[in-house]
Amino acid sequence: MAGLTDWDAAFENGAHIPGGADYPSRWQALAAAYRATARARLDLPYGAGARECFDLFLPQGAPKGLAVFVHGGYWKAFDKSTWSHLAQGAVARGWAMAMPSYTLAPGATLAQMTAQIARAVAAARAEVPGPVRLAGHSAGGHLVARMLCADQTDIADRAVSISGLHDLRPLLHTKMNEILRLTPDMAQAESPALLEQRPGTQLTAWVGGHERPEFLRQSALIREAWPGTRLVVDDDLHHFNVIAAMAEPDSPLTNAILQDTP
Repeated sequence: MAGLTDWDAAFENGAHIPGGADYPSRWQALAAAYRATARARLDLPYGAGARECFDLFLPQGAPKGLAVFVHGGYWKAFDKSTWSHLAQGAVARGWAMAMPSYTLAPGATLAQMTAQIARAVAAARAEVPGPVRLAGHSAGGHLVARMLCADQTDIADRAVSISGLHDLRPLLHTKMNEILRLTPDMAQAESPALLEQRPGTQLTAWVGGHERPEFLRQSALIREAWPGTRLVVDDDLHHFNVIAAMAEPDSPLTNAILQDTP
């Protein structure tokens, strides 16, 4: 298996997805179109850094609560503006959705990004009363899982890690670590699967059935590490289309994120 000997191949998604290079421009077009019509407050600060801000998308009337989506990109690419359209499902259900940016590597360590997301969630909570639901994709899945670890304050108790990375030690053997600058100690300290889950929290690990084997392994691993974790393997979806259903108000993924029905 390539993932056991070639970690760069194990974490490479785009090359294994038909038309993979076309997805970012497609996401950006969908996101811009949604921002043009949405009820939104953009670029709300949660800190002094250039990327320490979030967009808040609002439903008609008082929100039922706050959902937060943390984007992926291997902690070194993208920002909040690429994903605005994914707020549609939650907003149609009456929830507000916050989408933060965070400082990318090599400008920040993963520990600093974890702290930034904690501050972003706290700032968004101050804007929207009620329950809080977290979701993140890929690297963002790692960051929302970190919010449920015992070393974090009680800012949220439910999260969905979509195609998330939960054991960072294999990344030490990749070329991308020249940018991430992980050390063995840092990888250990920032891996949710190696940390204690905060009592009373609930994680769902959601992954596409046609993802790279390493992403399937990472999702199965967190279920084993954190008893009570729900694991969903989503049919024939891959790493780039597994998040699309967030834009649909009644999709199983939106239901899993919001958990607002009996």
